[in-house]
Amino acid sequence: MSSTVSVPSPPPAAEAADAAVAAILDAAVRPAPGAPRGVVVDSPPGAGKSTLVVKAARELVGAGERLMIVAQTNSQVDDLVDRLAAKGPELTIGRLHAGESRPAAEALRHPNVTASSKPADLLELDVVVSTAAKWQWVKDVEPWRHAIVDEAYQMRSDALLAVARLFQRALFVGDPGQLDPFTVVGTEQWTGLSYDPSTSAVVTLLAHNPAIRPHRLPVSWRLPASAAPLISEAFYPFTPFRSGTGPDERQLRPGRRADGSAVDAAIDLAAEHGWALLELPARRTVRTDPQAVAAVAALVARLLVRELVADSEQGRVPLTAGRIAVGTAHRDQAAAVRAALGALGVPVDPAVGPAVTVDTANRLQGREYDVTVVLHPLSGRPDATAFHLETGRLCVLASRHRHACIVVARAGIPELLDEHPATDPVQLGSAMRIPAGWAERIGGQVIPLLERVGAQFPDGWEANHRVLQHLAEHRVRGS
Repeated sequence: MSSTVSVPSPPPAAEAADAAVAAILDAAVRPAPGAPRGVVVDSPPGAGKSTLVVKAARELVGAGERLMIVAQTNSQVDDLVDRLAAKGPELTIGRLHAGESRPAAEALRHPNVTASSKPADLLELDVVVSTAAKWQWVKDVEPWRHAIVDEAYQMRSDALLAVARLFQRALFVGDPGQLDPFTVVGTEQWTGLSYDPSTSAVVTLLAHNPAIRPHRLPVSWRLPASAAPLISEAFYPFTPFRSGTGPDERQLRPGRRADGSAVDAAIDLAAEHGWALLELPARRTVRTDPQAVAAVAALVARLLVRELVADSEQGRVPLTAGRIAVGTAHRDQAAAVRAALGALGVPVDPAVGPAVTVDTANRLQGREYDVTVVLHPLSGRPDATAFHLETGRLCVLASRHRHACIVVARAGIPELLDEHPATDPVQLGSAMRIPAGWAERIGGQVIPLLERVGAQFPDGWEANHRVLQHLAEHRVRGS
């Protein structure tokens, strides 16, 4: 007599997300005696990281604490101040800025926000927010009991060292799949050392505090059901996540018929499946490939002409210029796309009104759009460099959308990858990048150990292959 084993189904997305947030808030706001002084939260794209930061700030202040918040750029600081002030009108918030700069109007429009370049003016407020670069110059103040470090994976460990004297406990929140911290200084002499200043603050923190076990947010509220499985498998296999919406909860509908072109065919595929690849003929080109730039511009122009409508759990909205983004690897590519869009009459200047965002992966981090058009980093290249293979770059470009992502690339990228396998030397103690096929081979018992010693997964070579394999199922050949 055979018996079947019933496997419990996972809890609904909202329930799983709420449980994760509750556990994080307990650890950060109500730590158990002897608990580590740091709480780390891994957040996939669109998982509600900013919402978590706001909730944690309000709960800490509600418990009678004053709080400092560290972000990595002025735009991130201004966005956080705006969110905090809007969601927590009971909070008094300080925006600490450099003497020669002025915070964005969005951050200063709230009556509960005070801006100053002098820390002494803000010390009695509930929350003070600034960049790591500004915080490192703050001196002669009593340390805060609590801090929140936002976008912690973008923060270099030397920046954390410079501000750690200002707080006793901290909540570190960030996305491990995004781009690594940037430095223009050679760091080879520190490679493999636990105090390598070029590594992220979280990597160094975990290396020196083995008792800290990272929490994770298990649901992406940005990525649709068509995208979350691919992004999770390709970029987050150690910390998998799912979409907060089902297959039919988001739909993208063109308001006008296709004209029979490859561009419109790609738009229709993306509207139906969430992905499309407009593949141009194989060719080695200059970085600002005129044909690829023209294809990207044509796609954006046709998206607007065809009057698409986006239906989601947030309601029905037209796909306007402000809800579209173009992502590139290089600034000169972004500039070329802006020029091409301007020639087609597509708005690209946000100072004038709603405009299409055209920018590099670095500057698109943390941002969200209904539809994105991506110029593949390896399109038309003669080689596959470490810059273009960086896992975080492709992850950012492929994970900004709520409805659909259209990739423009020349044919031949899989062959290019096979001709340029990873040959970088492996140094003891440095972060390892493990090919996807090894996940099943090494087994669940070994994976936690690899995580603890700094293993990262996957490498850019493997991630590119996985994404291209999926895109090949939604390919339109251009001319």
